[in-house]
Amino acid sequence: MRVEEILAAFGMKAGGTVTGVAYGGAFHDDASGPLVETRDPSTGDVLAHVRTASPDDCRRAVTEAHEAFSRWRQVPAPHRGEIVRRLGDGFRARKEELARLISLENGKILSEARGEVQEVIDICDLAVGQSRQLFGREIASERRDHRLVEQWHPLGAVGIISAFNFPVAVPGWGWALALVCGDTIVWKPSSLTPLISIAAQQIFHQVTAGTEAERVFSLVIGGGSSIGEALLADERVPLIQATGSCALGERVSVAMAKRSGRAILELGGNNAVIVLADADLKLALRAVVFGTVGTAGQRCTSTRRLILQRPIAKRFLEQVVAAYRTIGIGDPLDDSTLMGPLVSRSAVDDYREGLAEMQRQGGRLVYGGKVLADREGYFVEPAIVRSNIDMPICKEEVFAPIVHVFEVDSLEEAIAVNNSVPQGLSSGLFTTNLAAAERWLSAVGSDCGIANVNAGTSGAEIGGAFGGEKATGGGRQAGSDAWKGYMRRQTCTINYGSELPLAQGVTFPVD
Repeated sequence: MRVEEILAAFGMKAGGTVTGVAYGGAFHDDASGPLVETRDPSTGDVLAHVRTASPDDCRRAVTEAHEAFSRWRQVPAPHRGEIVRRLGDGFRARKEELARLISLENGKILSEARGEVQEVIDICDLAVGQSRQLFGREIASERRDHRLVEQWHPLGAVGIISAFNFPVAVPGWGWALALVCGDTIVWKPSSLTPLISIAAQQIFHQVTAGTEAERVFSLVIGGGSSIGEALLADERVPLIQATGSCALGERVSVAMAKRSGRAILELGGNNAVIVLADADLKLALRAVVFGTVGTAGQRCTSTRRLILQRPIAKRFLEQVVAAYRTIGIGDPLDDSTLMGPLVSRSAVDDYREGLAEMQRQGGRLVYGGKVLADREGYFVEPAIVRSNIDMPICKEEVFAPIVHVFEVDSLEEAIAVNNSVPQGLSSGLFTTNLAAAERWLSAVGSDCGIANVNAGTSGAEIGGAFGGEKATGGGRQAGSDAWKGYMRRQTCTINYGSELPLAQGVTFPVD
């Protein structure tokens, strides 16, 4: 009965068929892509069937978004902000229903699912304020009777390619800012969580119906090799915001560079927490356990590496193991559960194969490592592996609740280990030493886009720019000026005099 009630809140039936294509303010039942199943990761049972988009459906969605852009860009930015404020209210009103659907289809625990919907609400609040702050600059001109200004204009139809692990929050970082900037949206979500995307699209339609924003959202659910490639190839889409693996980012970068398009990339993380000997170990323990176990290790900011200074390494690792033994693994809709299932059977295979490879390369399993075969669904134990820094797999992101543990002698060695991987998303240092904290945050410290002190790798706030360096992609979402990524910059010179002086003192006498 639980499944039926959760789906019924969004007009869906268990085992039924729904369309994953919407544009022009309506869903389209004639979607011509293949039919796909979506499953409950807690049981493995089929939840529903989804009609996906074909490349032709995608082109029609882009056409609609492109045409809607010609009107939406003319709406004053504060009025666009008012629409986003209403969208935030729409998600606020459906927060519990949507959170329960996220737990059902994605598998994250209900507390985290509620937090994810809250992220959408929060980014809407931020975007509303920014809709009155899309400001340019006036620059002193070297020429008499001239004014030199920079201003920002809407960009176009923005393609958003999002992942299963944050099915509404991360795309929300994009569409909330893009809308206030005057752009329209073509959204290709993960095929692993299509019902969540359809529910979000329903909220878009309910809020924007009869407004100037009625046609600004398009949804195209489908595979990366068909729909993703169609979006990348369409020159009417000047910007792709993509979240996923480093391999996805490489494909997006190449495709967009070929046609001189733009990309905002948030890719893999291989995030580390450093715990120094002077740290508050109780504080560090809470951060490490949430960072490794939260969302079953399926966050881009999940803690993958734990770097311990030698004097406290044995004691702290024992505390982590003891905490792991208390983690309740089970139904994500049960408030007492702390870790739900992995998202799919394929994710379980990746977990199993990743652990096997770590051990082949010399890692020693300290805790966990079992697939929980005593129940239905895709449940595993969180795992701790004593690893060697030179193991090649330590430079890869295994998207599962597995953490490598290393020992170091000094802060300098810990920083070197932190920075030794290709990825550069999030990092955290636990210390009570001010000098150590400042060195960590200095130019010779963490090379990640996010560097924390006495806070873990997970749990970013909307007010700060989110993104990473190196193979993580370099893109930024949310924060103070991420809106600039969704607009085009224009420099303007206004001559209000009767002469035409040239810059740099150039003379070119023509009568």
